[in-house]
Amino acid sequence: MTEMTADRMREPIAVAADAAVQSHKPDPATPILRTARDLVNDYIALTKPGILTLLLATTLGGMLAGAAGLPSLWLILATMVGGYLSAGGANALNCYIDRDIDALMGRTKGRGTVTGTISPRASLIFGLTLTVISVLVFGFLVNWLAAGLSLLGNVYYVLVYTKWLKRRTPQNIVIGGAAGAMPPMVGWAAATGNVSVAAVLMFAIIYYWTPPHFWALALLKQGEYGRAAVPMLPNVRGEAETRWQVLLYTVMLTAVSLMLGPFGMGWIYLIGAAVLNAIFLAYAIKLYRAPSKALARRTFFYSLWYLAIIFAVMVVDRMVLA
Repeated sequence: MTEMTADRMREPIAVAADAAVQSHKPDPATPILRTARDLVNDYIALTKPGILTLLLATTLGGMLAGAAGLPSLWLILATMVGGYLSAGGANALNCYIDRDIDALMGRTKGRGTVTGTISPRASLIFGLTLTVISVLVFGFLVNWLAAGLSLLGNVYYVLVYTKWLKRRTPQNIVIGGAAGAMPPMVGWAAATGNVSVAAVLMFAIIYYWTPPHFWALALLKQGEYGRAAVPMLPNVRGEAETRWQVLLYTVMLTAVSLMLGPFGMGWIYLIGAAVLNAIFLAYAIKLYRAPSKALARRTFFYSLWYLAIIFAVMVVDRMVLA
């Protein structure tokens, strides 16, 4: 092959390569857009969307169960937006307060309040702004009872749980659980304008669900909590006591959930609750007798499904039988 022929063969290859390079040259605006998108994602992450999904599910469950039917789509939308803003604001304020210990735990060290992409002042303003807007949304578009209950849950989570209890006592989850138990009461109040015994029992279900749910996670993450000096139960009283408390609170959860029967729930709910609690108790008993990280993980993930499904069963029961 002559040198001239080889050059001619290389020419189209070189032209194609140049064209490819030109077509993939970075757009000067791309880094700016990417930075803006990342910043927005960091702010959204402060609201803890994963947690909000479950909170909004229980809000909607309380709302639909209270209405015993389908409220107006406008009321549902306003309640969901208000709930997202309220809980998201509380979570952002939690990230502001806990930014020092978040840096010491693997699952939280990527938050913008830790990496520095969001300043402490900005996260504080963000959390407070969401909280204020949530009160206005609830008050003017839903009702002021729902607004007050939502604000109470927000303040309780930020000041009582995050600021006071979390770093001081292994009972932080037990006492602080009242904040996470507010959503179904908010939903019920949004649909009915009042709070009934059934709504209080829904609150109690989440209240007694919270310790076995979080302590199952704490059995998996006690190293992280230890490094951050957060006195979670496994770090303070040991794994054996934690497993016993998981079982104890699961028994109390079962009793409370079945108490809804005389207060508006029918046979559909009672059968569903009996099955769901039987499975939860089986996990708790097995974890107590034959502990393992794998079983603690399965218990934790089942607890997530448990809460979502039991509220779904409530809604089905009320819509079919009420």
